[in-house]
Amino acid sequence: MFALVTLLTCCSVGDIRRAPPSPGPPSHTGPPPSPPAADLVGEIRTTRLAVPSRYDLPYVEFVDAENGYVLFAACDGQPPGPDCPALLWSTRDGGRSWQRVAHPQPVADEQQLFAVPGMLALSTAPHGWWTSTDHGESFQHSPGATAPARWQAAEAPFQLIERTGKVGRWSGRSLRPVPTQPPLSVIHSVAVGQRLDQVGDRVEFHGPLMAAGFSANGRPSVAISSDEGQRWRSMEVPAAAGEVGVLRGLVGSGELWLIGERPDRTSFPELWRYHDLSGWSRVSAVGHPETARVVPMGGNTVAVIGPRGGGAVIGGTYLDLSWPVTAEHSLRLLPDGTLFAALPGAVLLGFGHYAQRSWVAVNVTGA
Repeated sequence: MFALVTLLTCCSVGDIRRAPPSPGPPSHTGPPPSPPAADLVGEIRTTRLAVPSRYDLPYVEFVDAENGYVLFAACDGQPPGPDCPALLWSTRDGGRSWQRVAHPQPVADEQQLFAVPGMLALSTAPHGWWTSTDHGESFQHSPGATAPARWQAAEAPFQLIERTGKVGRWSGRSLRPVPTQPPLSVIHSVAVGQRLDQVGDRVEFHGPLMAAGFSANGRPSVAISSDEGQRWRSMEVPAAAGEVGVLRGLVGSGELWLIGERPDRTSFPELWRYHDLSGWSRVSAVGHPETARVVPMGGNTVAVIGPRGGGAVIGGTYLDLSWPVTAEHSLRLLPDGTLFAALPGAVLLGFGHYAQRSWVAVNVTGA
């Protein structure tokens, strides 16, 4: 995925029900996390912001290698109040410098920050949502607990409609079913390929639309559409080696992947990959850790964070790698192909080939 086309992947899970994307680790009241081994990090960018010491460690979010945000949203484990207002910063140079952003609703019972390329969103219960398309220079307010349509459309234009279980597309202000539904008995997730451009209220995409779930006979199955849901091609995948609870379809770098999450959501998942000539095949991971979080990276490679730190599944075999990540890091691939691993107040940005990957540590603290 290091020569990744820009991709936007959306995931909507049946029984678990769709919610706004996870805001990452909660505010951290203990000491800062241990820094990564210096010899595994090519560059360390540390910033101490003008924040009183009573604030907990912040939540740090990046949308690509250059653009990110920092939200301080708690003091001593308590929600922000008049004497502890939420504080917000942004960066446009990969965390080398940070600019203060005027938070539109700094006092709320709960603060959460979400971001995708082109849009920043703040959830400020019970005061509703605030969204910005100019890096926080201005915000639009949306009352209520439900995420506004403009955010949901920017986050993922194709999604699962919760009340019906159908595939829908955001069109203007509503999520409407696509013209033809995929031939699946149960749909767990929806994913789409390359983002092209914003045309009015509509985001133009190129590449396959993929729905993943189970067929009528209870087997893992995938349906692909190349015309935004006008027609679908159904494809069953080989039987899983163990029990699978939720199926996540992923599209990127010209590859289609299917991740079969185990019922406990922590055990090493089932992996499938699509090949143009042979169809879907199981991807073995000989020697993999018992628990792990995985992210396909293109080139028949899957990034892994497990109890031993970082690794990868390459050619059917799991390998431990000298990455500065730990089992506590979250793991995600950003739309520009940057690998993003996060802890409270500190993130790692990974670039390049898996074996020669270079890492930048971005650390943000208060006074």
